[in-house]
Amino acid sequence: MTSVMTGCSITKFIPENEFLINKVMIESTDKSINASEYEPYIKQKGNTKWFSALRIPLATYSLAGKDSTKWINKTLKNIGEKPVTLDSTLTESTCNDLRSAMQNNGFLNANVETRTKIHKKNKIDITYILTPGKKFHINNITYDIQDDNIEKKLDVIYPKEKRIKAGAVFSINSLEQERRIITSALTNNGYYHFHKNFISYTADSIPGKELVDLILHIAKYEKPGVKTDTLHTCYKINNIIYSSTEGDRIPLRANVLKENTWLEEGKPFSSEMLKRTYNSLGKLQAVKYTNIQFKEAGEGLLDCNIRVSPSTPNSISFQPEGTNTAGDLGAAVSLTYENRNLFRGSEVFSVKLRGAYEAITGLEGYQNQNYIEYGIESKILFPSFMCPFLSYDFKRRSYSTTEIGVSYNLQNRPEFHRRVFSGSVRYRWTDSSQKHQYKVDIIDLNYVYMPWISSTFKDNYLDNVDNKNVILKYNYEDLFIMKIGFGMTYSHKNNAFKINCETAGNILNGISHITKMQKDANKHYKIFNIAYAQYAKFDFDYTHKFSFDQNNQLVMHAALGVAYPYGNSTVLPFEKRYFSGGANSVRGWSVRGLGPGSFKGKDGAIDFINQTGDMKLDLNMEFRTALFWKLHGAAFIDAGNIWTLREYKEQPGGQFHLDSFYRQIAVAYGLGIRLNFSYFILRFDMGMKAINPAYESKNDHYPLFHPNMNRDFAFHFAVGMPF
Repeated sequence: MTSVMTGCSITKFIPENEFLINKVMIESTDKSINASEYEPYIKQKGNTKWFSALRIPLATYSLAGKDSTKWINKTLKNIGEKPVTLDSTLTESTCNDLRSAMQNNGFLNANVETRTKIHKKNKIDITYILTPGKKFHINNITYDIQDDNIEKKLDVIYPKEKRIKAGAVFSINSLEQERRIITSALTNNGYYHFHKNFISYTADSIPGKELVDLILHIAKYEKPGVKTDTLHTCYKINNIIYSSTEGDRIPLRANVLKENTWLEEGKPFSSEMLKRTYNSLGKLQAVKYTNIQFKEAGEGLLDCNIRVSPSTPNSISFQPEGTNTAGDLGAAVSLTYENRNLFRGSEVFSVKLRGAYEAITGLEGYQNQNYIEYGIESKILFPSFMCPFLSYDFKRRSYSTTEIGVSYNLQNRPEFHRRVFSGSVRYRWTDSSQKHQYKVDIIDLNYVYMPWISSTFKDNYLDNVDNKNVILKYNYEDLFIMKIGFGMTYSHKNNAFKINCETAGNILNGISHITKMQKDANKHYKIFNIAYAQYAKFDFDYTHKFSFDQNNQLVMHAALGVAYPYGNSTVLPFEKRYFSGGANSVRGWSVRGLGPGSFKGKDGAIDFINQTGDMKLDLNMEFRTALFWKLHGAAFIDAGNIWTLREYKEQPGGQFHLDSFYRQIAVAYGLGIRLNFSYFILRFDMGMKAINPAYESKNDHYPLFHPNMNRDFAFHFAVGMPF
């Protein structure tokens, strides 16, 4: 079928004297020039290719008949893509743009030619050949600044040793950058009316040489409606006045407005401080939008009027949802109240109530066959650092928030009842470049209380001598976790990475030693008669994207996580343990279906505990392509596993060993479909096992060559990209 779609039929709608663009290439006669950098200037690139290889949209269009009144033909044309035929006008325009682009980079004698190759069935290849020639350099640069005050100011804020110098490449892009730098320097130092159009260049090439003499001109100020030029005026901020679009009511306290206003009375006007003021006020949840206007208040003085439009202070949201846990259907509902300006400082206060019910089937020996959950969560978010030890300047320069939260969760299952109380204080901030984001958990408390455990569950799993599981038992005991943590996220262009680290129990362990507490029978220290967890955890995540064109992208991803229980713990809390498999990991396995190591689960009732570990490795490669409409596709290869750092008899083959772990790395491959609605993405992934470390026999260990759909296939549904 594919061969039919991509074969002779794709030219059926090509007029007789026109040519379907088959390939578009770009080459350079100078091998030191990277021709691919000029690809964005090509205006005709042929039809869209799935995975950079298959022109399925064109083939779909070509399947339509020529009778446009039939719905099937109209449908095929709508979801397909019309043939892209050679347009000589666009080819000529591309040559001109390529020539201009090279000239802008210093190749003033650049030339562009085209080479075409015609194939059978009205197809054509077109190659753009770049002949850049030699680069021109600046021989000498002089300045014609007609305003003495501007000249003196520039000598201080942007001295000549920092400007473009003789010997530099004569590049239009560099000259434009110089204009922007000078304009920014002046507008950040009081010159409110200055703009880059006051700056111009005169260039004179030297005959027989690739050299240019350059003059940079800065003109006097041209006041609208006045023929005579005058000197540029340097302005200071006179008065800063706050007002509201809601009449006299300003939604924020005076000190909050001042802290988020970077312009200062008596200081020179600054376009950078104006931008920061907009950004600072814009991040406040209590502010819908801001409008800042200036009015001259005398010679060299500006009055600043900051008009603030408040957002709706209160909101209530209601969200129902369906649940499906291992085939058990249920429903949940949440009700959230939010106040965006609690103390007139843009503090966000929220309360969320949640209830869930699930009908559980297939359990024998238990009285109650249903699952019930109730929860309440409350947070208050301050739009700055609430910390006395940080300088005022650092607080202002960081886009920061302080979050204080508490929550209580009640879970009643047929096997057990669980109560979880949590409290936290954390900081989050972003640097001025918006590339780095940080978070610090000053304190994060979790108290897990198990008021009741079914005797059936205890007899079968917790107290059964033949099935005694230290990992399982530890996670059904009362537990106290007191942790601190740090995280950093970096994202810029095609690179992104995350680092997170946390420790728990160290402060409590120090108190235990200082106060000389006695250990219990299990050799644990206790606080308020509850054993506390002690561990360290580190996670690293890296993603890199290779973009071939606007429709095709290769994404590489690697993630490593290590957590180690020590001191007061020999086992990690269940919530802190790693699992592998699922929609965001090795997609040939279901969630918690892989590992640790070569461990193979046997008892499905407790495998969700056994198939967890202290260490995780994920390696992923995914090719993403745009299909049509909002539909996108992906082909992926995943590899990874989890391991334990200690040896547990319940997890044979699960411990990490440096000399053998690589033989336990699982591999999967598959295809995915994504519905991209911009504000959210629905993802469907179909994965197949390729290498399964749980088996030793050759046929089972390499399902890539001996696939079994019932055993080796996994389907995943998720919201958002996997990485």
